[in-house]
Amino acid sequence: MAEIQVAAVFSDNIVLQRNKIINIFGWIDWKEKDKEIFVKAELFNKNGDLLGENTRIYTNPVKKWVISLPSQEAQEECSLKIWLNQSTEAIVFSNIAIGEVWLAGGQSNMEFELGNCTEGPQELADTSGENGAKNVRFYYTNKIAWMDQHFYQAEKNTAWQTWDSPNKNAWSAVGFFFAKKLAADLGCTVGVIGCNWGGTSASAWMRREYLEKDEDLRTYLTEQEEATAGKSIDQQCREYEEYEVIQAEWQKKCDALYAANPEITWAKVEETLGKSPWPGPRSCKNPYRPCGLYDCMVNRILPYTLKGVLWYQGESDDHKPYSYAKLFSKLIDNWRTDWKDPELPFVFVQLPNHRNEYDKDFKHWCLIRSVQEKVHHMVKNAFMTCALDLGQFNDIHPKAKKVVAERMEENALANVYNLKKAQDVLSPMLKGYTIKGADPSDANSFGKIILTFDNAATGFVAREDKINLDYYKRMEQHQGNSVSPAFTGFEIAGSDGIFYPAAYRLGQSEKDFNTITLSSPLVKNPVSARYAWYNYGPVNIFGKNGLPLAPFMI
Repeated sequence: MAEIQVAAVFSDNIVLQRNKIINIFGWIDWKEKDKEIFVKAELFNKNGDLLGENTRIYTNPVKKWVISLPSQEAQEECSLKIWLNQSTEAIVFSNIAIGEVWLAGGQSNMEFELGNCTEGPQELADTSGENGAKNVRFYYTNKIAWMDQHFYQAEKNTAWQTWDSPNKNAWSAVGFFFAKKLAADLGCTVGVIGCNWGGTSASAWMRREYLEKDEDLRTYLTEQEEATAGKSIDQQCREYEEYEVIQAEWQKKCDALYAANPEITWAKVEETLGKSPWPGPRSCKNPYRPCGLYDCMVNRILPYTLKGVLWYQGESDDHKPYSYAKLFSKLIDNWRTDWKDPELPFVFVQLPNHRNEYDKDFKHWCLIRSVQEKVHHMVKNAFMTCALDLGQFNDIHPKAKKVVAERMEENALANVYNLKKAQDVLSPMLKGYTIKGADPSDANSFGKIILTFDNAATGFVAREDKINLDYYKRMEQHQGNSVSPAFTGFEIAGSDGIFYPAAYRLGQSEKDFNTITLSSPLVKNPVSARYAWYNYGPVNIFGKNGLPLAPFMI
């Protein structure tokens, strides 16, 4: 007989997506004598009334079975029965909620745990969940990057968790705060599927075909192939396992150094311990390999019915910023294709301020932010949440997560649920510009650039950001640079491409509330402009809607 399993994402306490067809699925290991596979699913409400059922008989040896049940309104205390191969005993899942389901994807800032974030202790102290936490449920996709017997055994132990779970402190902080606010605003249970891994490139979360078709993206594959050429699977696994032992010991010593001196620099850590061995050898077992986490995590929850995807990633693709727009767009296309949902919403974070104190300002995060906004404008149902002002000095992991999560939720309320106006929940973003040259008859005149913005109908406010300005000056001083007294965050350049600090005037009448005018006596005829074009620096311009002006360069 064939071995038939229900996917591990189905368990007690599960949240099913309301008002959409509900996909139930699992795996089939066919045997030679198998002629057909029988699967049946039934969904019941809390009174035991049948809400929907479906039966499928498979005669072709597919690896995955899928049954679709009719869409349902939001409700609680439902149950699901699944029969495999006409067994007389059904698999039963109880305490099912039908509500909203979002996948929380990306790397470490999405992975960052509730128990470690600034706001976590207060939330976790609410053991009853009466302040709204009890309306959130969480499932973490099996987090093992190589599909051996250990993988399958561990996957069987995964399950949906409620606020009663002792492991809730390990939930994604961003996913939790998003879901808690959404549950309150919509009046239903919200489920979060955690599918994230710190340090990962978007290429780890994609199918191979989507990387192969593009010359720039193919480099993610060729680099892996060249590094593992001539090595057997056994050798690659052995090398990676040896690295894991070395890395664990190194990390233990590193943690001890930080515990003894929280202000110690990374350079001093590596001087003391030797260079960090992370991320280890390129290997079929390394979680950072291209396509690896698609196979081991994403594919294990496909095609679970979702409302949308929360995405916080890009930090680990900063070495290839010019191709990130294609990479991220292809990932969205990949997931929408595989979920068979061409309009699946993506609500994503534009990277916040970040720079290690002693690093040069390579301005690669500026480029990632720029192409993230490009994706927002060019890809349907992809909505950017600006977080420029939410970075933490000298730390790639800002510990405060509630504000960014709630900005994402407001974004979703407007653009996914149509319950708010988009202009109220999106940052001002550059729409267009006009250049006015200097008066050729006046040697003392100089030109200006008039910028026009979306999501700024009521105008802007300027805020002093002395703390981040001081950090910026400090970092530049480490590099032997000084910061001009004329620094404003805005810069303009002439045809020579040299940027100078620009004075700015915010729109001052109903006709031009959404404009900002730039000028500098050092640039007679400006041709380009930029704002916040640094990896980390002050954030001092906000829309009247309270959100930071998104960085730009023209």
